Amino acid sequence: MELGGNSPFIVFDDAKMDTAVEACILAKFRNSGQTCVTANRIFVQEGIYDEFAKALTERVKTLQVGNGVKEGVFVGPLTHECAVEKALHHIEDAKSHGASVALWGVFAPVVALYRFETEEEVISRVNDCEVGLGSFIVTESMARMWRVAENLEVGMVGVNQGLLSACESPFGGVKESGYGREGGRQGIEEYLTVKSILINIAT
Repeated sequence: MELGGNSPFIVFDDAKMDTAVEACILAKFRNSGQTCVTANRIFVQEGIYDEFAKALTERVKTLQVGNGVKEGVFVGPLTHECAVEKALHHIEDAKSHGASVALWGVFAPVVALYRFETEEEVISRVNDCEVGLGSFIVTESMARMWRVAENLEVGMVGVNQGLLSACESPFGGVKESGYGREGGRQGIEEYLTVKSILINIAT
């Protein structure tokens, strides 16, 4: 049973900028930011924060907004008027706090960036959350990728891409994000019942 998430998107200072921006666009704006694995907390390492923020802003400006069934439209409508009002409230609240307020659980195409300095710091901040569905990492270091992925308290990790799942891989989270998996071999096992049979063959 999947109960939602608050997915972090972590950009390390060794990331390729184009890869990081395009992965973030997909992770944040797919379905207008209205998926359970949408990247809601975007952490960017200090060394490339300004460059990433500028590049992401310029890329977002190119996204076509409109009727979601029309060709070329990338950002469609939100689910209902209340969702629009909530998103606008988050934006105004952030502005009133100098855009430094945390925007948690925004189910809309609204981006919140957070600076971090060290790997240990960002892991601690990411894990300080009641839910743990998925996370995204952008880095060119294989050692860091494995190290960070293993230390994140989530059920899925996407590396250098804005996707977390595929039909052949298990989908699900930890903590309050739910229990069990769908998809992959593990998803099939959720529908099976284990039976133990003990036989005495000594007689």
